[in-house]
Amino acid sequence: MKRTGPTNPDLLGLIRELKKQSLEQKVPLWKRIAVDLEKPTRNRRIVNLSKIDRCAKENETIIIPGKVLAGGMLNQKLTIAAFKFSGAAKEKIQKSGSKIVQLSELLKESPKGKKVRIIG
Repeated sequence: MKRTGPTNPDLLGLIRELKKQSLEQKVPLWKRIAVDLEKPTRNRRIVNLSKIDRCAKENETIIIPGKVLAGGMLNQKLTIAAFKFSGAAKEKIQKSGSKIVQLSELLKESPKGKKVRIIG
């Protein structure tokens, strides 16, 4: 069976934009995220809030190239960017005072990828 890759037009546009930004800014971080997002859905990263809380530091920007789930609690203020969030995870993140950002917005805010950590 031939592997076709993602078919979601929004995801394809995001991957294209990440690769373009990686070449223009010479930042390998964006290409790594694009490669992770090109994987099949079942192979993408799935991260619970408890892992984010353990691995992150206060006021840090976190990227999850996959989905964020609501397992655990978030006890810090963070900026979290991911391709998808579960509904319960969004609620818990907002209750903790953290900020949810789309990957495309983060790409515009921080084109050089400074002070950004990938978790997952």
